[in-house]
This record gives sequence, structure tokens and C-alpha cells, in this order.
Amino acid sequence: MEIPPAHYPATRAAAVAVNYINYQHGSPSKIFMVQKVTKASREDIPDVGHKYHLTFSIEDLLLKDNAINCTAEILCHVGNQHTAPQVHFTVEGELGKNTDEADNKFYNRIKSLQEPLVAQNIPDNYGNISPEMEPISHLARMACGYIIWQNSTENTLYNLVQIRDVRQVEIIPWQMQVLWHPQHGIKVIKNSCQPKHAEQD
Repeated sequence: MEIPPAHYPATRAAAVAVNYINYQHGSPSKIFMVQKVTKASREDIPDVGHKYHLTFSIEDLLLKDNAINCTAEILCHVGNQHTAPQVHFTVEGELGKNTDEADNKFYNRIKSLQEPLVAQNIPDNYGNISPEMEPISHLARMACGYIIWQNSTENTLYNLVQIRDVRQVEIIPWQMQVLWHPQHGIKVIKNSCQPKHAEQD
């Protein structure tokens, strides 16, 4: 059944798809948003749910003139027990620019900080984000993409509004030797804490 592409059921389903895309393919230097839904239909599958078939475009938040054409199928399940929507999508061409250089630059900057990063209220109450916090904001959108995708239904439309608090946690490297046998289980033979700033593979 065709549905108006600008109406809530179609735009809500597109929002689920783009959050899934951000979770799978976003980066600190690349995050996507829905630009426009151009075609939509809903298929009723008895005892399973509703499958939405969409044609839409997305854009990189940092390159707003660069539209990427997409198609997607979003299956929303019915029933008392919540199941995350199933999302399958395709894109025309590449899914945005290659951000390896920018992502590595951000990674090295964070890794070289003398003190772990701590920040609050991103964006601030006026909607402002400082340039150095933009990659953190994008990381949060990637992570929230998972939460939104997992918890979405046909009656919800979630969106990240603000990061209240972010704290960089230092990883403590630990080395261990482990023995495992299917009949006897697992046993830690040796373990030791490594220097905190030791290079990790």
C-alpha cells in the first residue's frame, strides 16, 4: 500500500533507517541525516508486522550539499514482546567520503591528552557546539543510533537532544594466560597488570 512520503509513518521509518546507518557506518567525522523521503509503501505481513519500503536521500551533516540516494526495508514487528526493527538498505555509489585521515587525527588527539577528556552539555542550551567537541557529538550520535534503532516502534520517533556528560575512561591493559577445555571449563594460569600507557596491538 502506497503511503504519502512526507507523512509521519514514512518519515519515522526513514529515521529508524538513518539511525541504523549511523550506527553501522558513522564516524567522528561523518554522520548522516535524512534529507527527503521520495517514495514509501507499507506491506502488512500477517502475525509478523508491517514492512516499510522506502526511497529516500540522506546527507552528511558536514557536507550538506552531498545527497546520497538510498532504498530501505524496515520491518516493524507486532506482539507483546518488543523486537528491534529489521533494517536492510542499499545506497547508490559510496556512503559518504572517506574519513580515515580525519578519524585518525581525532583518535591521536584524544590519545595524547594529558588528562582524560571531561565535558558537559553538548550542545549547550543555545545549540552551540565548539569545533573540538563536534567529533564527540558525532560519536554520541553513532551510539544513540543503536539505542534508537533497538527501541523504535511504529509509535516512536527518538532523537538525541543533548549530551549531558562525557568522560574519557582510561583502558587498563591486562595480560593473562588462559586454559580452556570443553569438559573442564576455563582456568586463568597467569595474569598481570601492564603499564597504563603501554602500546596495545
